[in-house]
Amino acid sequence: MNLLNHHLAFLSLLVLLALPASVSAQPAETSKAAEQAEQPVPAPTRFRSEHKGTFNGKRLTYTVDAGETYIRNGEGEPTAAIFSFDYVVDKEQNRPVTFIWNGGPGSSSTWLHMGGYGPKRIVVPSDAEHPGVAPYTLKDAPETILDVTDMVFIDPVGTGFSRAIGKGKKEDFWGLTEDANSMAAFIAEWLTANNRWNSPVILMGESFGTTRAAAVAKVLLDDYVINVNGIVFVSQALDYQGSTPYVDDNIISYITYVPTMAATAWYHGKVDNSGDFEAFIQASRDFAAQELLPALFQGNLLSDAKRAELVAKLQRFTGLSKEYIERVDLRINAFRFAKELRRDEGIAVGLLDSRYTQDERDDVAARPEGDAARVISPAYKAALMHYMASDLGIDWQRKYLNPSDPELSGKWRWSPLPEGRSWEPHYVNTAPDLAAVLRSNPMLKVMVGSGYYDLVTPFFDAEYTLNRHGIAGEDIIYHYYHGGHMMYVHEPARQALLKDTRAFIKAQTGQAD
Repeated sequence: MNLLNHHLAFLSLLVLLALPASVSAQPAETSKAAEQAEQPVPAPTRFRSEHKGTFNGKRLTYTVDAGETYIRNGEGEPTAAIFSFDYVVDKEQNRPVTFIWNGGPGSSSTWLHMGGYGPKRIVVPSDAEHPGVAPYTLKDAPETILDVTDMVFIDPVGTGFSRAIGKGKKEDFWGLTEDANSMAAFIAEWLTANNRWNSPVILMGESFGTTRAAAVAKVLLDDYVINVNGIVFVSQALDYQGSTPYVDDNIISYITYVPTMAATAWYHGKVDNSGDFEAFIQASRDFAAQELLPALFQGNLLSDAKRAELVAKLQRFTGLSKEYIERVDLRINAFRFAKELRRDEGIAVGLLDSRYTQDERDDVAARPEGDAARVISPAYKAALMHYMASDLGIDWQRKYLNPSDPELSGKWRWSPLPEGRSWEPHYVNTAPDLAAVLRSNPMLKVMVGSGYYDLVTPFFDAEYTLNRHGIAGEDIIYHYYHGGHMMYVHEPARQALLKDTRAFIKAQTGQAD
């Protein structure tokens, strides 16, 4: 499933108010799985092509090795074939290597590959307009980071061409812990197969891919004795409490979303936007943390005078009417905000990117029917399919799962504990994993890239999450872009994201300017 569909699916699971049910296999399914397991596993399928390009002024010859890497169980038997797109510059064995994935869970690497960091990119309008229909435009991306690092774009099991094989079952890889283990196993196997154990390692993820990156970093250290040199978070999502706006008693979400709602209101001209944007956003941060949070904590003890003051300030930052703010009791659900901001025009703004708008049929619904930002999905899918066939020579009858395996979302296991262990449900949170790795590896730093208009993983939540959990402030490097969840859709933001990532990787791998 494409990233946009899966973000909406994963958001519906964030609160985790019930233990995941175990899936019992039917006898016929068991028999079929056993029969498949007994069949010999063929050799991995790979497609290799040679390319040349100029990146940031440096002329490079590089190989794209697109294909399967097998990961194995304790007996050495293959259990999964994980497909990746490997961009490797020739004759530089110990170059840094950056392992890149998207999120979901259940998203292939299409988005960061074709929109963010690949050497070819899909061109969509920067101004949040509809991208139109095929034929779409693909262009060289000479600004990407191939001059400072090799890149491996990974599709987890159940996405892209990646599948469970042999004695593996797809459910073995569909869970918070299971996913992290499989990605760490892939990295270790890739380093071994390519003789790259002495290469600096960078991890990069988007959305749930950041959840994954924090967990994978810890598995790599604990189980494989691998220190990573740096981690790049694109649209951070480590502690899901701050990105779960639809749970009524989740006070934190009423705070973390205020600056993103302020940025959105500013963009759409629903607040006074005659001043300085960044000063306005900082004022919204200060208000949310220093005034609104204590007030919500007080509950019905809040005085009428203070309540009226807060209503006026929320109107100033969000552009919503005082009447609406009163009706929701100062608690603005960010998804409902997307419908309310321009309700008088019959328009909803996007969730993944609130710059986008959509004229919906139902103008009295509490929240948008869908996501206005999802209109870019067909362009990204078409771009990847065309690029694989035309540039990479991938000629395979296997279906590329984008969208993902339709069973993945329903069978995803969020519990961090082994099957059968008691567990009190809570918000997903891999920030403690990141904190543990940072304490163990003092050289490690984390770059965080956030879009101002992201109503799925708000930038203030990144700050709230990463400024806690015992994480030192100097270990986190924040960057902000005038885009949404996929900020690279906006061309100036894409250029800035690549520039910042390149500088970060050079700093973390000791490359001179």
